[in-house]
Amino acid sequence: MNFDDLKLRPGYPLQVQVETSTGMSERYPCRFVGAMPGRALLLSVPRVNGRFLRLRPGQKVVARMMVANGVGVFTCSVESQATDPYPLLHLDYPEEVGFKGIRQSTRVEIALPVVVLNQSSLEASEVDARVVDISLSGARLELDRILGDIGDKVSITAQVEVAGLYRDLRLEAVIRSRVERSTQELKQNTPVVYGLEFVEADEDRRLLLAAYVYAKIAQDQLPTP
Repeated sequence: MNFDDLKLRPGYPLQVQVETSTGMSERYPCRFVGAMPGRALLLSVPRVNGRFLRLRPGQKVVARMMVANGVGVFTCSVESQATDPYPLLHLDYPEEVGFKGIRQSTRVEIALPVVVLNQSSLEASEVDARVVDISLSGARLELDRILGDIGDKVSITAQVEVAGLYRDLRLEAVIRSRVERSTQELKQNTPVVYGLEFVEADEDRRLLLAAYVYAKIAQDQLPTP
């Protein structure tokens, strides 16, 4: 894919990964400012603890953004960093952009604390649990006690973070599977594992779910420079 094919508009959000002076790779949010086709890109300068990040000429940068139904990734080098009149990063023009499509079933491993309630049981109460992988269509849930039976409808509530913003997410789901524990696993207090299918009808909640899942997939797939 050519960079021109992305047709990015000024202000489009990106994530850049750079290698710090300590040799560690760090990821920072920034925005696309503009481009001179075939010659250069302009990006906003990421902030770190309220200060603008300093990059040196020739430093490699890996950038990624969500496009259509996937993740676009490209690598380029810093040409210069301007401070006046506005902080801007001047990068060389990427030769090509890699693209990885994201299917609805694409899962990403996480460790998200949640509160879950079995709505099919009149005697159930809210219990703490953990989502250990998630996709647009479902999730794998671990908890310390029996939650319910296959076919039961449950609700999951969690606080999720997308682009530095925290929001409360509540989703309706149905139990589709349960991993039975062996006697040894029972003695070791191994968590109960359930496979859930999301059946949420509210569009705003589904939109927040998509933003969270795409952000996690993008973070998980970013290559090291």
